[in-house]
Amino acid sequence: MSAASPGNAPALFDLKSASLTLVAFVLKTGNIPAVAQAMAERYADTPDFFSRDPVVIDLTHLASLDVAVNFEALIKLLTSFKLNPVAVRGGTPSQVAAALEAGLGEAPDSHAAPARVETVVKEVVREVVKEVIREVPVEVPVAATTLIIDKPLRSGQQIYAKGGDLIITALVNHGAEVIADGSIHVYAPLRGKAIAGAKGNREARIFATCMEPELLSIAGTYHTTDTPLPANVRGKPAHIRLDGDRLVFDPIDL
Repeated sequence: MSAASPGNAPALFDLKSASLTLVAFVLKTGNIPAVAQAMAERYADTPDFFSRDPVVIDLTHLASLDVAVNFEALIKLLTSFKLNPVAVRGGTPSQVAAALEAGLGEAPDSHAAPARVETVVKEVVREVVKEVIREVPVEVPVAATTLIIDKPLRSGQQIYAKGGDLIITALVNHGAEVIADGSIHVYAPLRGKAIAGAKGNREARIFATCMEPELLSIAGTYHTTDTPLPANVRGKPAHIRLDGDRLVFDPIDL
């Protein structure tokens, strides 16, 4: 559909259907301070986990209870974590009315959309899921990028490979943090924190020629120094993968 202009003047804008990638924030309680505490605990080590991602607030779990939601406080909370709330869905008429009053829009429920919709749920955290909504015509996906770092990372430094893999050819010191939406490859000692599959890619892996991390995570499943690494991978070449809900540690023979 195009916007028409009077006479023979060219159209100054168009309105067309669009293919969007959205984050659905599945709200399971109306207690916003409790949600704030849970998010702070979950993302304390990854403050840049999100990058202004547009968000649809899913109220499906609260609709049957008709729970009142303080949308102003919720919007402020999500914005503080670099999320951009734009709409709600699945709520009762009163919940939706309150959301509209707070400046949000109303998104259609995914099952009711007339266009073809494919939804892929990623277990990033218990309350947050990633949805890839694809409409006809299908767009050709963009190839993932790879970020290469060839300098040592000191304590306090953070590197994030958004949308792809991260390759590091130098030491990752204690207190440094490396994050990738894909896999992480460290061709040197890994002594800081490594977070692969940051937005839910369960096929992501972590490789290091000397595995000595403070923290490991793949698609939201964590391993910390509270539990020592197996002896056959600690301080040795190894790679980490996700099998179901647990991390598997495999040595690499070089």
